[in-house]
Amino acid sequence: MLERIQDLPAGIWGLRATGKVSKEDYDDVFYPLLAEARRQGQRIRFLYHLPPEFEGFTAGAAWEDAQIGLRYLRLFERWAIVSDKEWVRGVTRGLSALLPCPVRIFRDAEWNDALEWLSAATSAAHIEHRLIEDRGVLVVEPKGRLGTEDFDAIAMTVDPWVESGRELHGLVVHAREFPGWESIGSFLRHVQFVRDHHRRIRRVALSADGAIAKLAPALVETFVDAEIQHFGYDEIDRAIEWAGRPKAPAPDSPLPL
Repeated sequence: MLERIQDLPAGIWGLRATGKVSKEDYDDVFYPLLAEARRQGQRIRFLYHLPPEFEGFTAGAAWEDAQIGLRYLRLFERWAIVSDKEWVRGVTRGLSALLPCPVRIFRDAEWNDALEWLSAATSAAHIEHRLIEDRGVLVVEPKGRLGTEDFDAIAMTVDPWVESGRELHGLVVHAREFPGWESIGSFLRHVQFVRDHHRRIRRVALSADGAIAKLAPALVETFVDAEIQHFGYDEIDRAIEWAGRPKAPAPDSPLPL
């Protein structure tokens, strides 16, 4: 079964698994937790406790666990696994490098260490972003090697905008040099972000100088089905104006003769 862990520090959400965890446990406990976080507009710092009494997952629960990874993981800001079970620790080590949020494993005796890590301040963002609402343009400016949390923060800005029925006309990438990624997980989160959002964006403006100006258009065309145009680094205002132009109306069909 799954149960909410009470009396955790502010900002930390926790579940404890005992016995055999079933699909019904996810329906009754885990999904309501996710829905509550979404309603509050919060990202989750999550503690998952798998004590000695934990026996494993049913087939249905294992499928639900995978669905959370595919559909909801960007809601998680950090994930701490607390368990002495070696098979749990082994599986977590194998998957943590691929997950799009920081994951750490702690033993039962390290409970306070897990809470301290979950409570710690997040490192400074490596990519700044802003949504120019009157133009429907997202501007991103990489400042350092990109991490998973950077893309999750952008998604938390963009998704409510799009889900409310408003349109995202364009994306402006403003950078002198592309800094790269922190890890494989960061790269995979970038690919996932592009895959989830590229059909919503009609124009991509690259406001950049140097090597990125030469390489980026070819890379962008590989992932994005959108009109692409290059501007100089100091031409950011022109780039925003171009990216935010509304879609031209389709020409009228010619009348039959």
